[in-house]
Amino acid sequence: MKHTVLASALFAAIMLSACEKPTVINVPAPAPTTVVVPGPAGAPGAPGVDGAKGEPGKPGDSTTVIVTPPPAPPAPRN
Repeated sequence: MKHTVLASALFAAIMLSACEKPTVINVPAPAPTTVVVPGPAGAPGAPGVDGAKGEPGKPGDSTTVIVTPPPAPPAPRN
């Protein structure tokens, strides 16, 4: 009888100490948000400069090939 009480007390102590304890997670406070207010509009930029124009029908000096996509098909009629 002595051993049974001692064994059950030891078993109960082991089982209670084996329980997983809850983990406390501290959530930091959210960072303050920054509101961006647009300022006044700036001055317009300088006009663009056109590049050198080639002669019609004459190939240029570069090897760049420009392929234009085909036009979009017309909308289907109902």
